[in-house]
Amino acid sequence: MTYAQMPPAILTEELADLRRRYNDYRAMKLNLDMSRGKPGADQLALTQDMLGVISAPEDCIAENGFDCRNYGLPDGIPEAKRIFAEILDVPIKNIIIGGNSSLNLMYDEIARAMLYGTCDSHKPWSRYDSVTFICPVPGYDRHFAICETMGINMITVPMTGDGPDMDAVEELVSRDESVKGIWCVPKYSNPEGIVYSDDTIRRFASLKPKARDFRIFWDNAYIIHSINGDPACQLNLFTEAQKYGNDNLPLIFTSTSKISFPGSGLAVFAASDANIAQTKKMMSVMTIGYDKLNQLRHVRFFGSAACIYEHMKRHAEILRPKFETVLDEFEKLRPLDIAEWNRPDGGYFISINLGDGCASRVYTMTKDAGVTLTPAGATFPYGKDPRDRNLRIAPTYPSTAELKTAVEILCLCIRIVSAEKHISGIPYTKP
Repeated sequence: MTYAQMPPAILTEELADLRRRYNDYRAMKLNLDMSRGKPGADQLALTQDMLGVISAPEDCIAENGFDCRNYGLPDGIPEAKRIFAEILDVPIKNIIIGGNSSLNLMYDEIARAMLYGTCDSHKPWSRYDSVTFICPVPGYDRHFAICETMGINMITVPMTGDGPDMDAVEELVSRDESVKGIWCVPKYSNPEGIVYSDDTIRRFASLKPKARDFRIFWDNAYIIHSINGDPACQLNLFTEAQKYGNDNLPLIFTSTSKISFPGSGLAVFAASDANIAQTKKMMSVMTIGYDKLNQLRHVRFFGSAACIYEHMKRHAEILRPKFETVLDEFEKLRPLDIAEWNRPDGGYFISINLGDGCASRVYTMTKDAGVTLTPAGATFPYGKDPRDRNLRIAPTYPSTAELKTAVEILCLCIRIVSAEKHISGIPYTKP
């Protein structure tokens, strides 16, 4: 029986029992964290031996004879570029290996566009009356934070099962020159785990923006992060864009943040010849080179793209039970008809939608019971979910036992808030 079907007296009795159970959890003074998509300690241990692969001076020499202890090679050592050129399926010449953060690379690309413009700009973005980015929602809070910090306007478009609503995207980019970019997480999207369809990618590749310096920020953070078998197959935006003469449209990013060490991984940028040339020119003023010893460590430890794919299967073995723990607990909500959620095949998150107006209250209740979630609203620009219904669940960091307790508390809070709303007489909009 759903909550909507329950007689008021039965629902009131149910709510009283739920509150008693909730207070029992509060009394336990728990401290459980599901707020960010961080690898757990058992995942970090998978690459612990990487720290010992360089121990002597002769270990520090790249394949081209370059001493990685020294200045130089700002775009990265050749063997690292070769591995990621294979993973991203782009030419080696179109790769830059950066520091440990792909978010840093994205921030820098936007900052350079604001200061100098892109290779296709008439003037710096900062000299336009306004600059606007399209933000598929729900989406990644740190993308939105970059725009907010830079004073860039954000327009939302809804996500579908195939990716962003491309009718809306095409209409926005074709009529408004202030629209300069769009944020995309194309494979196992954050937070819903959606894999963009081939048709969606073709439509991205063939966009006809009014702004000649429009850019697709293609954050392929989870390109090989499957938890249920081999990574999903997907068209390559880089080569698809070339078919339509849109070589400069995509700016592609990835990293090893959830492959090796999040704090000490490698970030990667891929783009057209013209985009890469401009970025390298600007980088030459910013830095004499990133950490090439770290690049060499990754190459020596993994050896090849094929070995990285095999390594990711070990991550999947750790993550799969955690995702199943969350999803199994969510299934207990299904008969009540008070929530809907995705079942991702990869990535780092699970997205759950509640009834309208419920997410903030659930977030507060879980926090009071010792469970930290990503704040309600974080998956929307400015932290404001217009329906206040979406929560992003990050199941990777806690142990499986801790995770089970945390999700039990979360589901208990969802039931309490949903029951309260049904009893209150306030119109209840289902997820």
